[in-house]
Amino acid sequence: MKTSLIFATSLALVSFSSVARADQALALAKNCMACHAVDRKLVGPSYKDISKKYAGQKDAAAMLAGKIIKGGAGAWGAVPMPANPQVSEAEAQRLVTWIMAQK
Repeated sequence: MKTSLIFATSLALVSFSSVARADQALALAKNCMACHAVDRKLVGPSYKDISKKYAGQKDAAAMLAGKIIKGGAGAWGAVPMPANPQVSEAEAQRLVTWIMAQK
């Protein structure tokens, strides 16, 4: 029983880790990391800061996915975020899920 629980927990962690890396890979592939970093401000805010700012907000995921695709301005200062039409709605949702998991 104990071995089964340890195995199941290890498998879950490996699966979660793979998903987290895959979504970071998506952020790299879509050139998001040119302006954002996980833990520090670059041109735009860090993913950890984005996660903190929007944590617990009911419609944050849909709003952020829209900003990824359409761009936005004013939420983080004077530098606007350009539109990213090469990112599909499904990819934007995956990116937002990954961003909101950054703590």
